[in-house]
Amino acid sequence: MKKVKIYTAEEVAKMVPDGATISTGGFVSSACPETLNKAMEKSFLETGHPRDMTLFFAAGQGHRDGTGGEHYGHEGMIKRVVGGHWDRAKNLGDLALANKIEAYNLPQGVIAHMYRDIAAHKLGTLTHVGLYTFVDPRYGGGRLNDVPNTPDLVELVTIDGQERLLYKSFPVDVVLIKGSYADEYGNCTVHKEIGPIDVTAMAQAAKNSGGKVFVQVEKMVEAGQLDPRLVKIPGIYVDGIVFGIGDDNAQSLGMGYDGALSGEYRIPVSAIEPIPLNARKIIGRRAAMELTEDAVVNLGTGIPETVANVAAEEGISDYMTLTVESGPIGGVPAGGTQFGAAANSMAILEHNVQFDFYQGGGIDLAFLGLAETEFNGNLNVSKFGTRLAGAGGFIDITQNAKKVFFCGTFTAKGLVEECVDGQLKIVQEGAKKKFVKEIEQITFSGVYANQVGQPVLYITERAVFKLTPDGLMLIEIAPGVDLQKDVLDQMEYKPLIAEDLKLMDERIFRDEPMGLKK
Repeated sequence: MKKVKIYTAEEVAKMVPDGATISTGGFVSSACPETLNKAMEKSFLETGHPRDMTLFFAAGQGHRDGTGGEHYGHEGMIKRVVGGHWDRAKNLGDLALANKIEAYNLPQGVIAHMYRDIAAHKLGTLTHVGLYTFVDPRYGGGRLNDVPNTPDLVELVTIDGQERLLYKSFPVDVVLIKGSYADEYGNCTVHKEIGPIDVTAMAQAAKNSGGKVFVQVEKMVEAGQLDPRLVKIPGIYVDGIVFGIGDDNAQSLGMGYDGALSGEYRIPVSAIEPIPLNARKIIGRRAAMELTEDAVVNLGTGIPETVANVAAEEGISDYMTLTVESGPIGGVPAGGTQFGAAANSMAILEHNVQFDFYQGGGIDLAFLGLAETEFNGNLNVSKFGTRLAGAGGFIDITQNAKKVFFCGTFTAKGLVEECVDGQLKIVQEGAKKKFVKEIEQITFSGVYANQVGQPVLYITERAVFKLTPDGLMLIEIAPGVDLQKDVLDQMEYKPLIAEDLKLMDERIFRDEPMGLKK
């Protein structure tokens, strides 16, 4: 058994050929191989090589400050990007929107599964995920721009009379990932990271493609010193080890190590302070009224996170088990740059394994963000003019949860509201309407949801809509708002209106606990 080779990051960058398909690890700011990423960028800027690469990744990496995926955002360095979430790397998004690279956005969970299928030499990943959204070939096939002669990466197929999407496999030449410790034979743990994410499947994909695997680690130990149960990257997959430099070894970029996020220990969680009564809390309260006992829940970032705050204030946190797409089950999900981690988890699974559960309908209740919405229930959260966010796991989650709740303010940009005596007052209307005639991109398909009979609610601070086979139906409005002026006039289409249109519970609009536990 050979001892693994140790390289500098600069040596690795020189070994990556022009035109290579590379895949980088990381989830937002966690588990990013920054020493390797920096060396790749430095090599290109100084020598012009490696260039014309294809960058392939699942979760967004970095936090829009030159870290993670932004190291690759240089014209000429990248020819094509196939990614799950783009918002963390603005430079790459700018290149895509300027038609300077071939650009694709595929569902994050699908990409996590593509690693496994590439490793197994399958033709591709066959799934229902993405039907009737912008990744469906009938609606663009995941393309993000108009660069000519871009290949088709997604094919619509019919098997036993059922439509499915085939996400085509392609070889991976180089994988750059982050581990914690390595031994002399290249066996690597990820025990100090927020989870294993995709490191095993990524390494297998490259190895079985005839490619190379390079792992950034904090330290090396003698052979036999690592608990084999902690090894997630066996040495037989590894072509070289690189020692991370300084803060590049951080569990999450710019943050100190937190053993509660890696499962090393548990921490006491003090009572969560109630959040102020505003539009976000109003939406969170109305959404929390949909919680059921023992529900398995996924909360999106932003306003959906307030569901957890409200549940804590109401004493019903134990009604649900929170899960995070990166792998944690249970515990307290982290937000911001540490999104993807969770303190005090009951289990931390591989990213792709979590999506097995999600795509099979394991989530009982999913609370996700609300942005542009059409009359037929189609929703866009992934592309807005010059801003390229990407779908991330949104498609995987929303198409498969047993019930879906989209949560967001009724309008955006400048909206000011206040609550007075259990009523909502619109002080200043938002300049941007969200309920529009036509959305830019279909991230969620109301048409597909109706086909499969999925219950869907659209929850705002002043109105609640239900998806029906005939379109969106207004079922509740906030006390104090004017139906015509504050709701219908702020929409680009007229929704269906329930015959028994109800007022939202006035407890939602009072600055005191609602008593949901009762």
